[in-house]
Amino acid sequence: MSKLPKTKNQQVGYVLGLTGGIATGKSTAAAVFSRHQIPMIDGDIIAREVVQPQTPGLGAIVQEFGEEILQEDGSLDRVALAKIIFDSTEQRQKLDRLLDPFIRQAITEQIKQQKANYPLVVVDIPLLFEGHYEPEMDAVAVVYLPEEIQLQRLMKRNQLTLDEAKKRIQSQMPIEEKKKLADIVFDNSGSKDELTCQIERWLSDFNNRFL
Repeated sequence: MSKLPKTKNQQVGYVLGLTGGIATGKSTAAAVFSRHQIPMIDGDIIAREVVQPQTPGLGAIVQEFGEEILQEDGSLDRVALAKIIFDSTEQRQKLDRLLDPFIRQAITEQIKQQKANYPLVVVDIPLLFEGHYEPEMDAVAVVYLPEEIQLQRLMKRNQLTLDEAKKRIQSQMPIEEKKKLADIVFDNSGSKDELTCQIERWLSDFNNRFL
């Protein structure tokens, strides 16, 4: 585990980006911060919120992919959209480009609001590096697993074959590369209790230095 670096963005609140790879334990880490009542900004939740009915995000998707991706009540038909983008890298990238401005704006606004009121804010973004969110953060923490353990855990968790699990992992930036880019590394090779202890030590260090 790395020590807390000096703040890069001299603001009221310290903004910690939290990321990892699929099945590396990021959700477990996020739950530890939540138990300590640290304000959390969840990128996955925001990504769902920006495509709710009557939002500009959903309007942009409909304009690009057609009304067949809508359910009768006007909400997004995720199954229909998934069929369009499932086997098409081009369509998937098109969707990402459409939604990125809406997601980015919402995350930026929430960061601004939260860090004005709290000493520490955690921003949970699965594809933080891929989306180039680093400038918004004072530091980035990666929940890390060696790839062979990541593969085993993903196969067990999602009941996948070896080839299926490899394909999912390879669709993201390699975890070793994320580790190199991280300011802080939480190693989840052991038990959940060991991961929890690492995070709580980091929080103690943060409190001693900043509070």
